[in-house]
Order: sequence, then C-alpha cells, then structure tokens
Amino acid sequence: MQLFPLLLTLAFVLPQSTRERAPTPEPTATKDPALERLEKSPRHHEWVDIQGQERKVHCFVAYPELKQKVPAVLVIHENRGLNDWARAIADDLAAAGYVAIAPDLLSGKGPDGGHTPTFQTSDAAREAIYTLDADAVGVELNAIADHVAKLAACDGTVSVAGFCWGGSKSFDFATRRKGLKAAFVFYGSATEDAAALAKIECPVYGFYGESDARITEGVSATAQAMKEAGKTFEPEIYAGAGHGFMRSGEAADASDANKKARADAWARWKKLLAGSSAK
Repeated sequence: MQLFPLLLTLAFVLPQSTRERAPTPEPTATKDPALERLEKSPRHHEWVDIQGQERKVHCFVAYPELKQKVPAVLVIHENRGLNDWARAIADDLAAAGYVAIAPDLLSGKGPDGGHTPTFQTSDAAREAIYTLDADAVGVELNAIADHVAKLAACDGTVSVAGFCWGGSKSFDFATRRKGLKAAFVFYGSATEDAAALAKIECPVYGFYGESDARITEGVSATAQAMKEAGKTFEPEIYAGAGHGFMRSGEAADASDANKKARADAWARWKKLLAGSSAK
C-alpha cells in the first residue's frame, strides 16, 4: 500500500481522542447585574438580626453617605425571599438619601433553619413564604421599623415599600403601624377589611402594571374602599407594563413598556419620598 492512502485510512480509524481537536471555549459566566451593583456600591452595608415574635429576622441595611439624619424605608421583598435584587433596591434608596432596611422574611424557614439562600429553588422559597403567619409577620415588621427608626443615621421617621407579595404586605403594614410616614405598594393587593383600612394613618401610593390584570383589576375597588374610609390612596397604572416591572424593567431583554414603567415609577417614588420627608 502506498504511504498517502495508509495515512488517510489511519486518520479515520484512530480514536477521536488521538486526533487533533480545536479547544472547546470556556462558558462565559454572566454576573447578576444586581449583585454587581451591590459589589460596586460605595455605601456602607451591614446585616443585623432583629427579634420578632418567635424568631430573629436577618436584615440587610444600606446607609446613605450624608452627614444629617434622614428618613428610613423598610423594603419588603417579593414572594421568593430576600435576593440580591431586593438588596440592590435598598442600596438604590440609600443612594437617593435614605436609610433602607430589607428583612429576609424567610429567616429560619429554610433547610436546617437557614435563610432565603438555603432553599434549593425559588419555587421552594415561594411555597414557604405562603406558610407564614400574617400576624407574626406584622409583629416582626413593627420590630424592624422600631429598630431602624432608632438608628443614629435615621431621623426617626419610617416609610414602607414592597413588591409583589411584599407590596401586599406593605399595604397590610399600613393598617398595623401607627406613625408610618407613607406606604408604597408595588403591584400588591389590599385587604378588603374595612375595619383594617380604617386604621391607616398614612398616604398609600400604588404602582401597577396595565398588563397585570390579576392585581390591577382590583385597584378600582381598593380606591373606592379607601375613599369610603376617608384615606389617601393614589394609584398609578403604567401603560403596557406587566407584573414585576421594577425588576424585569432593568433586565437586558426588558420590553420597552417595562423599561419605561420602571423609570417612571422610580422618578415618581423618589419625588413622593422627598415630599413625605418634607412634611
């Protein structure tokens, strides 16, 4: 056999491992934008454990870089626990000039008594959050508000803001907390209990997506109930936006409607916070 045909034959019969192969490129890890923002933040962050009714709640605190005392905002996370995005929101509030505290309301509810990061999946965290007792959570949120109001950097005033499940909890907290400065409800529902609504002492501001019928269809009824109770409720519905637009609106593949809703909602939120602080 001639040499060239022999070499050609060997090229096909030799095992794959003995042939020259192009190197496989390493997968490129995409860093969570929220975590990246937190890591780049110049502001001071810390963790504190605050005693509630039956457990200690692990809380993330973000401080502004200001010399004067400032109001505080209690940030209540979505229905899958305290994640980097919720912590980044707290840092964004600190950047705007507020002390922000974001509790992990799944503290001690994870595997082996762990917090949100110990759940195997976000679905498991979501299932756990709906087992929480509403009254116990209310007691915990009051303890957290008491704690942040007494911080040296805080002027003693507290507002609450929440998203999704946290939006509903922020509305509920307004029915439980005396002296609350304002409640900011992002795509969360309200109680239908007129007696509970009658206890609200602060203005409630709503942020809703037009394409989030499950939640937004209840806004008119809430507005009517709040009016009958003699309370201030100012909802805003953002055209074309879906549920969770504050988070999805900053994603790389965000729709134009969600991007605009997020930008407009942030501008409105900061304006309302400034107005509440001035009172």
